[in-house]
Parts: sequence; structure tokens; C-alpha cells
Amino acid sequence: MINRLSKLAARLALLMVLTGTIAGQEEAAPGVGKRVVMMIGEDEYQTWETLPAFAEQELKPRGYAVRIIHQDPADKHSFPGLIEALNDADLLVVSVRRRSPPREQLAAVRRHLEAGKPLIGIRTASHAFTVRGADQDELAKHPERSEWTEFDREVLGGNYNGHHGAGPITHVLPPPDAIQHPIREGLAAGGWTSVASLYRTAPLAPDAQTLLLGMIPDQPLQPVAWTRLHGGRQARVFYTSLGHESDFGNADFRRLLINAVKWALAGR
Repeated sequence: MINRLSKLAARLALLMVLTGTIAGQEEAAPGVGKRVVMMIGEDEYQTWETLPAFAEQELKPRGYAVRIIHQDPADKHSFPGLIEALNDADLLVVSVRRRSPPREQLAAVRRHLEAGKPLIGIRTASHAFTVRGADQDELAKHPERSEWTEFDREVLGGNYNGHHGAGPITHVLPPPDAIQHPIREGLAAGGWTSVASLYRTAPLAPDAQTLLLGMIPDQPLQPVAWTRLHGGRQARVFYTSLGHESDFGNADFRRLLINAVKWALAGR
């Protein structure tokens, strides 16, 4: 009797291991063979640390091949290796703030989208390629560089017009008419909070689909995550104005990004 129970326990243990392994393989499967490029160039939210860490902890274990393209330490407006990386990229993730890259680098981003390949924008991507102040003056001295001032409206479908001051906690909530969407899968039904200052993003493009709203006291609600399709080849685009350093420590935000990557690459 004891031997039979021991054998049964052993079989159950083996079954649990195999089940866990298969589940792990299924979780990893969506990323197998998919190449993700992360373009990072900002000085505010430390995504030069948080995004590579996110890739190591969440994307690579799921099978995604991730290549990180940082701004040139000697020239914040240039992204060495971007053109080559985008040649065979399946997805581009943009975390850039007020840079004016060389024309050929922005042209590579345009080609990526024109080919129908997806793009994800994080926080400052809403003003990624629009410079001002001293950088605007410097741009005039460098005809080899360029802006894409309408990137937010043309590609992301947003309407960035500044942000509320730091301090008020942003409550991240589903919209009242929240629909079922793969990017919302597994997120807390009641939302969560973020210390990130709330961006003014409304109104969105008519074809944008709002997934999450941000709320602070005594101010209108603002979209903080949405999707849309861009261009003739219907490139999938996801944007979130979240992305503060502390957001990456939040399980719901991380799930949001994981889901966004899976959705963006679905069908490719």
C-alpha cells in the first residue's frame, strides 16, 4: 500500500512538472522568432535602465529576441545601429524625448511603419522627435538632422499638449465602456495607481481605441493607453503615457506592456 501511494505521488509530481513545463513553453511561444528593437533616448524616466531590464525579465524568457539601441553618448540625437537593426525588426519600441535624429535614421522608422510593421510608444514618445529651446537652435546648424513634429498625431493618434504637475497620484482606470481587448487581459479590474504626472492627451484620433484612462482630482480624465492602425498597410500601434521609473515595478503595468507586445506582433 505504501509503495503504491509512493508511486502515485511520484506520478503526480511528474505530471505537475510536465504541466508546468508545457505551460511555460506556451507562455514563451508567442515570442519565438520575433525580433524587437528598443530605441531609447530620454533623460527623464530612466527607461535606459528599466526597458532593458524589462526585456531581460519578461520578453527574452518568452522567446523574443530583443536589441537595444541607445542614443549615442557623444550625441544624444543619434542612434547608432538603428538603421541596421530595423532592417529585420518585427517590432519597434520607442522611448525617446525631444530628439532630432539624422534624416536617414528617421527614414528607417518611416520605412518600418510603411511596411506595416508595428510600433509601441512609451511615455515621452508622444514628443519623441520634436525639439525646442537650445536644441531647436542647434538643429538649424545641422541640416543632416530632422524632426517629425507630427509623429504623435500621425502615428500614435495622440494629442500631447503638456502634462499636469508632479504630485497628484494618477488613478489608472478602464473606460466606462471598457471592451474586451487582448491588451487588457489579466489587468486589475479596478485599475491601479501611478506616481507619473498625468499627460494631457485628449482628444485622440477618431480611429484610436482607448484602453485605459488616467484620473487626478479636479481634472478631466485623460487617455493613458490606446491602440490604432497606421497607414495603408495598417501597422499596429500601441501607446501609453505611463512609463515612469516606478511603473515598471507595478505588475499591472508590466502585464500591460507584455500584452501590448503580443498584440502588436499577432499575425506577423
